[in-house]
Amino acid sequence: MSTFTIVMLVILIVLIIACIVLYFLGKRAEKKQAEQQEQLAAVAQTVSMLIIDKGQLRLKDAGLPPIVLENTPKYLRRSKVPVVKAKIGPKIMTLMCDADIYPLIPVKKEVKATISGIYITAVKGLRSPLETPQKKKGFFARMRDKAKSAAK
Repeated sequence: MSTFTIVMLVILIVLIIACIVLYFLGKRAEKKQAEQQEQLAAVAQTVSMLIIDKGQLRLKDAGLPPIVLENTPKYLRRSKVPVVKAKIGPKIMTLMCDADIYPLIPVKKEVKATISGIYITAVKGLRSPLETPQKKKGFFARMRDKAKSAAK
Protein backbone atom coordinates (compact mmCIF):
# COMPACT_ATOMS: atom_id res chain seq x y z
CA MET A 1 0.00 0.00 0.00
CA SER A 2 1.07 3.53 -0.62
CA THR A 3 1.72 5.94 2.19
CA PHE A 4 -1.20 8.09 1.09
CA THR A 5 -3.75 5.30 1.62
CA ILE A 6 -2.22 4.41 4.99
CA VAL A 7 -2.47 8.03 6.13
CA MET A 8 -6.07 8.27 4.90
CA LEU A 9 -7.04 5.04 6.72
CA VAL A 10 -5.50 6.28 9.98
CA ILE A 11 -7.35 9.61 9.67
CA LEU A 12 -10.60 7.75 8.92
CA ILE A 13 -10.20 5.50 11.97
CA VAL A 14 -9.46 8.50 14.21
CA LEU A 15 -12.56 10.31 12.91
CA ILE A 16 -14.76 7.27 13.50
CA ILE A 17 -13.46 6.93 17.08
CA ALA A 18 -14.04 10.65 17.69
CA CYS A 19 -17.65 10.37 16.43
CA ILE A 20 -18.33 7.39 18.71
CA VAL A 21 -16.90 9.23 21.74
CA LEU A 22 -18.95 12.35 20.96
CA TYR A 23 -22.11 10.24 20.61
CA PHE A 24 -21.74 8.73 24.08
CA LEU A 25 -20.80 12.08 25.66
CA GLY A 26 -23.90 13.63 24.07
CA LYS A 27 -26.11 10.89 25.49
CA ARG A 28 -24.68 11.47 28.97
CA ALA A 29 -25.20 15.24 28.65
CA GLU A 30 -28.83 14.69 27.61
CA LYS A 31 -29.47 12.59 30.71
CA LYS A 32 -27.91 15.25 32.96
CA GLN A 33 -29.99 17.97 31.34
CA ALA A 34 -33.19 15.96 31.77
CA GLU A 35 -32.43 15.46 35.47
CA GLN A 36 -31.74 19.17 35.93
CA GLN A 37 -34.99 20.10 34.19
CA GLU A 38 -36.89 17.77 36.53
CA GLN A 39 -35.23 19.40 39.55
CA LEU A 40 -36.09 22.88 38.26
CA ALA A 41 -39.71 21.87 37.71
CA ALA A 42 -39.94 20.31 41.18
CA VAL A 43 -39.02 23.52 43.03
CA ALA A 44 -40.71 26.00 40.68
CA GLN A 45 -42.96 28.70 42.14
CA THR A 46 -45.28 31.15 40.43
CA VAL A 47 -44.71 34.71 41.62
CA SER A 48 -45.89 38.13 40.50
CA MET A 49 -43.06 40.61 40.11
CA LEU A 50 -42.33 44.07 38.81
CA ILE A 51 -39.47 44.03 36.32
CA ILE A 52 -37.12 46.94 37.04
CA ASP A 53 -34.29 46.30 34.60
CA LYS A 54 -32.86 43.60 32.38
CA GLY A 55 -29.57 43.13 30.59
CA GLN A 56 -26.86 40.79 29.38
CA LEU A 57 -24.16 40.94 32.06
CA ARG A 58 -21.12 38.96 33.12
CA LEU A 59 -21.62 36.86 36.23
CA LYS A 60 -19.17 39.02 38.21
CA ASP A 61 -20.99 42.23 37.29
CA ALA A 62 -24.52 40.87 37.70
CA GLY A 63 -24.65 41.19 41.49
CA LEU A 64 -25.60 37.56 42.04
CA PRO A 65 -24.81 35.87 45.38
CA PRO A 66 -21.18 34.75 45.82
CA ILE A 67 -22.17 31.09 46.01
CA VAL A 68 -23.40 31.28 42.41
CA LEU A 69 -19.97 32.46 41.29
CA GLU A 70 -18.24 29.73 43.30
CA ASN A 71 -20.39 26.96 41.78
CA THR A 72 -19.93 28.21 38.22
CA PRO A 73 -17.11 26.59 36.24
CA LYS A 74 -14.16 28.92 35.63
CA TYR A 75 -14.52 28.87 31.86
CA LEU A 76 -18.11 30.16 32.12
CA ARG A 77 -17.51 32.98 34.62
CA ARG A 78 -16.60 35.47 31.90
CA SER A 79 -19.58 34.65 29.68
CA LYS A 80 -22.56 36.97 29.57
CA VAL A 81 -25.89 35.78 30.92
CA PRO A 82 -29.39 37.31 30.77
CA VAL A 83 -30.02 39.00 34.12
CA VAL A 84 -33.27 40.55 35.36
CA LYS A 85 -33.64 42.91 38.31
CA ALA A 86 -37.13 42.56 39.74
CA LYS A 87 -39.14 43.61 42.78
CA ILE A 88 -40.78 40.59 44.36
CA GLY A 89 -42.93 41.76 47.24
CA PRO A 90 -40.86 44.25 49.27
CA LYS A 91 -37.49 42.84 48.11
CA ILE A 92 -35.50 43.77 45.02
CA MET A 93 -33.76 40.69 43.65
CA THR A 94 -31.34 39.93 40.84
CA LEU A 95 -32.43 36.86 38.90
CA MET A 96 -31.02 34.90 36.00
CA CYS A 97 -33.28 34.19 33.06
CA ASP A 98 -33.68 31.54 30.39
CA ALA A 99 -32.27 32.79 27.07
CA ASP A 100 -35.49 31.90 25.20
CA ILE A 101 -37.67 33.89 27.61
CA TYR A 102 -35.39 36.92 27.93
CA PRO A 103 -36.76 38.82 24.87
CA LEU A 104 -40.35 38.38 26.11
CA ILE A 105 -39.76 40.07 29.47
CA PRO A 106 -41.07 43.66 29.45
CA VAL A 107 -39.27 46.35 31.44
CA LYS A 108 -41.19 48.49 33.98
CA LYS A 109 -44.21 46.15 33.89
CA GLU A 110 -45.68 43.61 36.23
CA VAL A 111 -45.58 39.96 35.17
CA LYS A 112 -46.39 36.57 36.62
CA ALA A 113 -43.24 34.45 36.40
CA THR A 114 -42.34 30.90 37.26
CA ILE A 115 -39.06 30.94 39.14
CA SER A 116 -36.89 28.14 40.42
CA GLY A 117 -34.40 29.50 42.93
CA ILE A 118 -32.89 32.52 41.17
CA TYR A 119 -33.72 31.24 37.68
CA ILE A 120 -36.76 32.48 35.71
CA THR A 121 -38.19 29.67 33.61
CA ALA A 122 -41.51 31.08 32.33
CA VAL A 123 -43.23 34.47 32.05
CA LYS A 124 -46.88 35.45 31.58
CA GLY A 125 -48.48 38.88 31.43
CA LEU A 126 -50.33 39.83 34.60
CA ARG A 127 -52.97 42.14 33.15
CA SER A 128 -52.50 41.61 29.42
CA PRO A 129 -50.67 39.13 27.20
CA LEU A 130 -46.99 39.79 26.58
CA GLU A 131 -45.95 41.26 23.27
CA THR A 132 -43.69 39.01 21.24
CA PRO A 133 -40.85 41.04 19.73
CA GLN A 134 -40.35 41.03 15.98
CA LYS A 135 -37.63 38.69 14.80
CA LYS A 136 -34.71 40.45 13.19
CA LYS A 137 -34.49 39.95 9.47
CA GLY A 138 -31.36 38.47 8.04
CA PHE A 139 -29.11 40.29 5.60
CA PHE A 140 -30.47 38.55 2.49
CA ALA A 141 -34.11 39.04 3.56
CA ARG A 142 -33.50 42.80 3.97
CA MET A 143 -31.81 42.96 0.56
CA ARG A 144 -34.70 41.03 -1.04
CA ASP A 145 -37.21 43.48 0.50
CA LYS A 146 -35.19 46.45 -0.75
CA ALA A 147 -35.06 44.95 -4.24
CA LYS A 148 -38.84 44.38 -4.26
CA SER A 149 -39.55 47.93 -3.08
CA ALA A 150 -37.14 49.36 -5.66
CA ALA A 151 -38.81 47.32 -8.43
CA LYS A 152 -42.20 48.81 -7.57
